[in-house]
Amino acid sequence: MSDFKEIFNNSVKELSLLLSKIEYLQDDLIKIANVLIDCLKNGNKILICGNGGSASDAQHMAAEIVGRFKKNRKALAAISLTTDTSILTAISNDFSFDDVFERQVEALAKKGDVIIGISTSGNSRNVIKAFNKAKEMGVIRIGLLGKGGALKDLSDFCITIDSSTPRVQEIHSLLIHILCEIIESEIS
Repeated sequence: MSDFKEIFNNSVKELSLLLSKIEYLQDDLIKIANVLIDCLKNGNKILICGNGGSASDAQHMAAEIVGRFKKNRKALAAISLTTDTSILTAISNDFSFDDVFERQVEALAKKGDVIIGISTSGNSRNVIKAFNKAKEMGVIRIGLLGKGGALKDLSDFCITIDSSTPRVQEIHSLLIHILCEIIESEIS
């Protein structure tokens, strides 16, 4: 039983320490928020992708943008590229799992749109391929990453969190909520 308490206390301490140090992200987050606001105000859309827990974050963010975060307002255009099982399985079967986001970017994105890639490793091949396709198409690329990886260099705007995967995901969730609140404060 004491091991359980130790796990709890260590996790809380690690997250608390990380939270106490993330003020350095403020300027980058505000830049990203302004990019997203401009995208939506110009009638464009936000595409979001990631794998595993980051796929859940992509779905969560899209839901907050399309539905609402804290207040009732008009629906805004966001698509999680992680949600259509028929598309995901068809592309994986007919091409490769590495192509699941790239093909959707090719089909759905246009110049002026934004893609957000969420990856704790920064090296997810399917997100990398999506970012390469997005670059070809004039789509702005935003990375929410762990230590950075290959996606850091492929991003127009990027936030990196140097910590363990669970703590990175927890900070990503916080940053997604802050972005949604800022967007909602500017677009009614």
